Amino acid sequence: MKNIIEAKHLGIDFGDKKVIKDLSFEVKEGEIFGLLGSNGSGKTTTIRALLGLYQPNRGKILIDGKIFSPSSELVGYLPEERGLYKKETVIDVMTYFGRLKGLEHPAEWSLKYLERVGLFDKPKEKIDKLSSGQQQKVQLGITIMNNPKLLILDEPTKGFDPVNRKLLMDIIDERHRAGATIILITHYMDEVERLCDHALLLKDGVAKVYGTISAIKKQFSGLSLDEIFVKVYGRKDA
Repeated sequence: MKNIIEAKHLGIDFGDKKVIKDLSFEVKEGEIFGLLGSNGSGKTTTIRALLGLYQPNRGKILIDGKIFSPSSELVGYLPEERGLYKKETVIDVMTYFGRLKGLEHPAEWSLKYLERVGLFDKPKEKIDKLSSGQQQKVQLGITIMNNPKLLILDEPTKGFDPVNRKLLMDIIDERHRAGATIILITHYMDEVERLCDHALLLKDGVAKVYGTISAIKKQFSGLSLDEIFVKVYGRKDA
């Protein structure tokens, strides 16, 4: 199975501060990969380098063997910070992005998706009138609507109640079964245990733990991922 992502001796500095230090890892095509760490560990910096927003000072990070191009339809990115046009209606925003992504019937796709996620009565609602969780559902729809080969999901279920967390994780699992490779950035270790094939725990820009979920648990004498997170970072919270 080929690598869809390769980071080789990646190093990123902000001034005199070395944020990412000689980081190497691979993500296989078709897997779900957990990128984990506390705040300030380097997760967001690594993803921004992957997407070409930061230029590495050392090493390289590639998608499908190439440096990422903004015109690529290969990648769907769900950022932790929402980037929606808040004064426009839900259906107008989703239709606009659907057209940009080349969908033939973006409004039809969007209405079906909104029904799926419990927003069937919100198409004409302005984005800024939605709750943060509802906005997250809209943004996830925009991320997956063109069936990208690689999904990068930064805290996709943050702030959701258990019912809505399960709904979104089911949708993500469906995209995986349809062939997408997924990078999952989350602080919910149960999501990682249930979905991920491999995981990387970053701390201070260094890979502290890296491998399959079973190998990681074996390395820590069978501890749960929650317990491993506490052992590595000294706390459960992010």
